Amino acid sequence: MSGVDRLFMLPFCLPGISSLASHVSYLIPIFAPMDFFNQVRFLVHKEIILEWRSKYALNGILLYVVSTVFVCYQSFRSLDNNGPVWNALFWIILLFASLNAITKSFVQESRGRQLYYYTLVSPQAVILSKIIYNVLLMLLLSCVAYFAYSTIFRNEVGDPLLYFVSIIMGSISFACVFTMVSGISVKANSSGTLMAILSFPIIIPLLLLLIKLSKNAMDGLDRSVSYDELGVLVAINVIVVSVSLLLFPYLWRD
Repeated sequence: MSGVDRLFMLPFCLPGISSLASHVSYLIPIFAPMDFFNQVRFLVHKEIILEWRSKYALNGILLYVVSTVFVCYQSFRSLDNNGPVWNALFWIILLFASLNAITKSFVQESRGRQLYYYTLVSPQAVILSKIIYNVLLMLLLSCVAYFAYSTIFRNEVGDPLLYFVSIIMGSISFACVFTMVSGISVKANSSGTLMAILSFPIIIPLLLLLIKLSKNAMDGLDRSVSYDELGVLVAINVIVVSVSLLLFPYLWRD
């Protein structure tokens, strides 16, 4: 049993009423009705603690990113003066890295733990905390992937700041979409198949937008040219988060 699980089980291990009264100051964060933002903060902190203590998933994903970049290097050797291929290959690597990182969001949660969360926090806090944690995870993976990729495959970027913004937007978009789809598909027996089916119509246009936005940055075009793509990406993220907050309570209730 992990440290977080022992923390959750603390109220049930106290010997008596007097002991319960003496520990009430420590139980307030667990039992007292927390407001929404405190619930989100508590759950995000729990995700980070569990990830930091295991490290297996994070290390595996980092190994996947670095090894994929190395395999691409062995296959292509050089992508100099071939900006479109360099750009598209980077987003394909990042797409599959995010898929491997985020699909475990709900799979690793046991039904007993989910039931216990149900008695403590709101479902909106659960899904929002998952999104925030996966965004942070994707930002870390994206920075590592871009550093490794740009070090091995050197290619000049006309507007590095805009390209970095496109990476941030892509990380947020992948995290929001895959977290929502993972929450839906985990309720099905064939969750992997359902996740691929549900993700496809959202990810393809999202990927095309990101490739176009980052290509504008590579070509060094004026930033006003990319305002439409940035606006659409922001709108997609807002819609996905809003739909997640609306639908997840009904999914979690089942």
